[in-house]
Amino acid sequence: MSEIDGVLGVAVIGYAFMGRAHSDAWRTVGAFRADLPLVRQQVLVGRDATEVDRAARRLGWAESSTDWRSVLERPDVDVVDVCVPGHLHAEIAVAALEAGKHVIVEKPLANTIVEAEKMVDAARIARGRGVRSMVGFNYRRVPALALARRHVADGRIGEVRQVRISYLQDWLVDERAPMSWRLRRESAGSGALGDLGSHAVDQVRFLLGQDVTEVSGSTHTFVTQRPGEHGAEDVSVDDAAWATLRTSGGAVVSLEVSRMATGRKNSLRIEVFGSRGSLGFDLESLNELWTCLDGAEFPTRVLVTEPDQPYLDGWWPPGHVLGWDHTFTHQAADFLRAVADGDDPTPSFEDGLAVQQVLEAIERSGTPQNTSDARPEVVR
Repeated sequence: MSEIDGVLGVAVIGYAFMGRAHSDAWRTVGAFRADLPLVRQQVLVGRDATEVDRAARRLGWAESSTDWRSVLERPDVDVVDVCVPGHLHAEIAVAALEAGKHVIVEKPLANTIVEAEKMVDAARIARGRGVRSMVGFNYRRVPALALARRHVADGRIGEVRQVRISYLQDWLVDERAPMSWRLRRESAGSGALGDLGSHAVDQVRFLLGQDVTEVSGSTHTFVTQRPGEHGAEDVSVDDAAWATLRTSGGAVVSLEVSRMATGRKNSLRIEVFGSRGSLGFDLESLNELWTCLDGAEFPTRVLVTEPDQPYLDGWWPPGHVLGWDHTFTHQAADFLRAVADGDDPTPSFEDGLAVQQVLEAIERSGTPQNTSDARPEVVR
């Protein structure tokens, strides 16, 4: 490590929603894990000098900058955390890795497979120099979902046969909701499919420990125009997506994502059915896991707050629940542990590319020329 005075200097690129969430994680990770390297919130980067300076002071950063390239040249920055729109991920991440900085990139890894492959190539080269990289699928760090993965890996629900996963939100239901970068293909890559579907696909791969091999799906845009700065503007991404996936282990997955699901604010629901049991999870009750293990007849509600369960040993006494924000703290802790130990953190850029390949296959399968073709898309 190239840390100064035994402390890793961190730079976060972006100060909006994800930039704030990641800033909170870097501010709290030392309290969660005293055995990890110390971090210094060195610099917050954004385009607007006044706004990023205000955000930096509010979020605990030592300073702010509007030039991410100059930040990569600084010896007091060891970790670069990329929290900007998807079309900027590849350029910043590749440059940071080439500059010898450890890199975290918010999900999805990139907007296209070509960009993701460039990032994977850069990560592999950097890995040979001891430089680490990770994509930020924070829901892997929900204690209940980490426990669910453990139960699957231990064979406690038997052979996984069927998965149901949905991620539903409603923030675009109102047709008057304004245009944003998330609704433009050139900046977002895709809509609900990339934003929410990337989490869903990653959870399938994470929980089952299997790859997705085939997909059959469709996408839809319910509101095709939104109010823009200069009048109505065409929406160029999907509002919702549906897919059936098949995995390398023979499981069949039903997947649905939407930003038009009235009444659903942030509803990630997962059910995993095996030959000897099942598991159930709802992000809106994120400290709970419903388990039916080892051939049991009925499911049991488990409150995941015990110190022997994943991620809980550094926090509060049993029964004291954690929140959504803690997942980012766990993510930062896992990343720091990997850097300190010289290990490769997960999920890797290769994992991010695998998710991108599934998303693109879903989109291909839903194009008009494919709608009459019953054959599923092979993930490649």
